[in-house]
Amino acid sequence: MPEFLQFLFSGLTIGAIYALVALGFTLIYNASDVINFAQGEFVMLGGMVTFFAAAAGVPLPLAALLAIVVAVAVGLLLHRFAIEPARGASAVTLIIITIGASILLRGVAAVVFDKNFHSFPPFAGTTPWNVGGATILPQSVIVLLGAGIIVVAMWALMSMTLIGKAMVATAANKLAAQLTGINTRAIIGLSFAVSAAIGAIGGILVTPITLTSYDVGTLLALKGFAAAMLGGMGHPFGAVVGGLIVGLLESFGAGYISSAYKDAIAFIVILAVLFFMPNGLFGKASAERV
Repeated sequence: MPEFLQFLFSGLTIGAIYALVALGFTLIYNASDVINFAQGEFVMLGGMVTFFAAAAGVPLPLAALLAIVVAVAVGLLLHRFAIEPARGASAVTLIIITIGASILLRGVAAVVFDKNFHSFPPFAGTTPWNVGGATILPQSVIVLLGAGIIVVAMWALMSMTLIGKAMVATAANKLAAQLTGINTRAIIGLSFAVSAAIGAIGGILVTPITLTSYDVGTLLALKGFAAAMLGGMGHPFGAVVGGLIVGLLESFGAGYISSAYKDAIAFIVILAVLFFMPNGLFGKASAERV
């Protein structure tokens, strides 16, 4: 039982990060039909900028805020100079653009920062808590709470604010949203900014546990994409559920089968979804938007 709980806690912690990455995929996909494979780099920026800013003497809370601002700026630049000029291009072209942006960001990070692994102190101490014979770090609880707060905040944004309703309208029918006076270009830019902020927060929360480096975004993007597909691409609740499931599968697979297959589980999930349920757990049958 303690072993099971240990794997459960680990799976939920990393699954919460996958859920945030998947939520970023979902926000951008809903607003613009773009699958942004640079989403993992926002997580990397959150961790790396926070570490180097803190190492330069900036207080950790301000360093974290700076990291979010930097990630948001990068997200807006990505939309303005990469996605916006290619509007109307095919889905494959847009995917290649985001992959190219991901490679560019990794290269810039390797030059501006370094190629080493880094971490910074956890926000609530290092003494683990004992639960049912298993241990859980206070930082893991903060990751779960942070992910939960972000999900609730996103729900409130989408359902209780005019900006959120404009994002929903843009996702449902871009032309109709334009006819009602919504600036869809600004809304799509906002979706990139919000998804970048979510990714950066995820990177800030998880870096004290898993470390960060210039290239951690690649696997995070693939696993977040697997989570978004499993939940149903474009479904926010599905993204969260998919992220937790992928995290749990990864944790239990590494624990009970072999850690050698840990990173392969996300690819297995992608293949399983494509073969057996292309619309994911909560997705609907696809329909062309007009």
